[in-house]
Amino acid sequence: MQCIGDISEEVWQDCITLFLQTGMCYDAAIITNSPPWLLASYPEGNLFQLTQEEIQILLAREGREKLFLQGITLAGTKCLLIRDNLYTEGNNTMDLRTKGQSRGSQAVTVVQIESVYLVVMGQKGTEGGPLNLKAFEMAGYIKEAINQHMAHF
Repeated sequence: MQCIGDISEEVWQDCITLFLQTGMCYDAAIITNSPPWLLASYPEGNLFQLTQEEIQILLAREGREKLFLQGITLAGTKCLLIRDNLYTEGNNTMDLRTKGQSRGSQAVTVVQIESVYLVVMGQKGTEGGPLNLKAFEMAGYIKEAINQHMAHF
């Protein structure tokens, strides 16, 4: 894993903006499994409210099977776990779906990029499969940007 601590918040915010411009994303955040936990988020969305506890539960390597039974809360929104390949080599994604929302349920994808994680919530009506593919594609661009940035240091 590379150290990403010297990458500015502005770079992370640019990644969020880029993803939101795809048109299939309603909200996005970049998180990590150590402080400061939340590196960047869409200020008009809900994911900026992700708590340290929610992030730690989401990213924990132990006890992942109970996430299928209990679900998970992201920024106060209860989600069902659909598919968990977050720590599967070559995939590194997780699919969730919000439940009990006044605006209907929404697909959520989490993808690991080096030592950070991109969390994206799809627009209403966006299916989980296409959202996952777009998140995985965007993760490739972000990984390339991280590598380019790190090459300058």
